[in-house]
Amino acid sequence: MNKTAEKQELLDKIVEAIQDVKGEDIMIFDLSNIENSVAETFVICSGNSNTQVAALAGSVEKKVRNELKERPWHVEGTENAMWVLVDYVSVVVHIFQKQVREYYDIEELWGDAVITKIENEF
Repeated sequence: MNKTAEKQELLDKIVEAIQDVKGEDIMIFDLSNIENSVAETFVICSGNSNTQVAALAGSVEKKVRNELKERPWHVEGTENAMWVLVDYVSVVVHIFQKQVREYYDIEELWGDAVITKIENEF
C-alpha cells in the first residue's frame, strides 16, 4: 500500500472513531501545500465536556491501534481534556472542548489549508 493510501486509511479510521463517540464539527485540514507546516493533515473536532473529549481521544487511539496496528507518536492534553492532541506524525488530531476551539480559532490560523467538513451522521 502506498503512503497516500495508508494516510487515507488512517484518516478514515480517525473520522470513524470520532463519529463513534459523537464528536462534532469534524474538519480535515490538508496542509501538504503549506510551507513549514507541522504536519501534512490535521483532523479537528469538538466535544461537549472533558469527559467526551477524553472519550474521543481514547476512541481514536483504540480504533487505530486495533484496526491499523498503529500507535500515536505523541499524545498531550489528557490531564484536563480541554484540548487533546493525538499525533500520528503525518496526521495530527486535535480534539477540543467547544469553547476552547472557539477561543483558539484554529480554522482561521490555518486558513490557507484545503478544508473538508465531515457531515455529522446523527
